[in-house]
Amino acid sequence: MTRTPSLFDLPFPDSPDLTTERRHASTYGGRLCGVDEAGRGPWAGPVVTAAVVLDYDNVPEGLDDSKKLSEAKREELFEQIVSSALVSVASASPASIDRLNIRAATLAAMVRAVNGLAVTPRYVLVDGRDVPPGLTRPGQALVKGDGRCLCIAAASIVAKVTRDRMMVRLEHYVPGYGFDQHKGYGVPRHQAALNELGPSPHHRMSFKPVRLAAHKGE
Repeated sequence: MTRTPSLFDLPFPDSPDLTTERRHASTYGGRLCGVDEAGRGPWAGPVVTAAVVLDYDNVPEGLDDSKKLSEAKREELFEQIVSSALVSVASASPASIDRLNIRAATLAAMVRAVNGLAVTPRYVLVDGRDVPPGLTRPGQALVKGDGRCLCIAAASIVAKVTRDRMMVRLEHYVPGYGFDQHKGYGVPRHQAALNELGPSPHHRMSFKPVRLAAHKGE
């Protein structure tokens, strides 16, 4: 059963603040966990989730919402995060997304990421509006958390860099779609490739543009 505090949610400012977050972490013995995802919107590839427990005495400088950072900065911070923090990553395949729907598949992957940590967190902060069902630790959803909370920002960077690397590799297995460039998002080049080649096994058939491409010409 998910245990979600209703009266004692932790307050966070509108931008990351180490002093505030260190104080929150100390309340939970340092085991404050941030969770975020990458890849809810693309037409192809997995959705990737990450759970991160920071060492608040060794926080990489420049942590922020991954979408606000350059690719080079994300890569730099990724290496610093995985070398200084506790990190766990989980993903949901296109088949799982099609079976469950993208929201349910993402939330289930978040639970797997938290469960995969080397230590059990004592409090979990999740970017967005949902605390995943099945989370066994107290949890709190934080809207725009990746731009307000350092551990969620770290999770957003880990999830984004991991997924981008997966999509670059995927292009080698199913060339022609441009996954290494657009990472599966619905850009014109991707649409053109879908129209020409049809969907690959790595496309999400439950997404309308992919479904339409699959039935084109029937």
